[in-house]
Amino acid sequence: MTHDPDFSAPVRPVFPRPGEPLPLMGLYLNMALPDRGHFGPWVYSNFVATLDGRIAVAAPDSGRLGVPASIGDPRDWRLFQELAARADVLISSGRYFRDLRLGAAQDVLPLSSRAPFRDLHVWRRQQGLAPQPDVAILSASLDFHLPEALFRQGRRVTVLTTEAAPTEARRRLEASGANVVAVNDGPAVHGDAAVSHLGELGYARAYSVTGPYVLRSLLEAGALDTLFLTQRHRIVAGEHYSTIAEGETLAPPTDLVLESLYLDDSGAGAQQQFARFAVA
Repeated sequence: MTHDPDFSAPVRPVFPRPGEPLPLMGLYLNMALPDRGHFGPWVYSNFVATLDGRIAVAAPDSGRLGVPASIGDPRDWRLFQELAARADVLISSGRYFRDLRLGAAQDVLPLSSRAPFRDLHVWRRQQGLAPQPDVAILSASLDFHLPEALFRQGRRVTVLTTEAAPTEARRRLEASGANVVAVNDGPAVHGDAAVSHLGELGYARAYSVTGPYVLRSLLEAGALDTLFLTQRHRIVAGEHYSTIAEGETLAPPTDLVLESLYLDDSGAGAQQQFARFAVA
């Protein structure tokens, strides 16, 4: 038997000033968010990481990277869903859809239809938003398939790729219902070109819900505006793992400025902190 997660315990404001405890539910839903970023839409991302920097570790049986219960937490997942409720479009990747087809993805794209998150669907209706955020997928190879559920939900699906993308794969995705757009030349999709195109489509807020390589691309291009980071006060170690940004060293590095910090004493077995950083 499964039980709904407990979101009733409050969190404590730590920065910019300590204050009285606040409800977890609504923490990010009621937070003031911009609707304009460096390249049009305001682009934000969210990760949960341990103190030793792990966002995912290899499963002992398959070796595939995933987010185990030792890293993920239902209360953090609530905030992940709240940030999705604020978005016009979700930024994802081909890798996510390959993992989804293999049954290895952490979850389906938000918003979740589960009971603990139904209030977020109500909130979107009250704001005059579509039932679900649209989806933008960054991929140079186009080596993935799209689930029909995305289109049944009424989402507009845009695949952002390069001029060198395989023609047959492009036709296959277009036949499934996606709009495929080449935003730049070269071997990889550029973060600034991708975000600029999302602005041309009329999106005001874009939430990157994919992994460390897309985050690095957004950082390199100066296209990320805000990072939300949940840090579990826990060390898990492990030789094979992912961290929040991967790939070649950023030159110059990206500096961030802490905007808010909340302490959560009610995580699953460990404290955690919810931080919001602006990209400097």
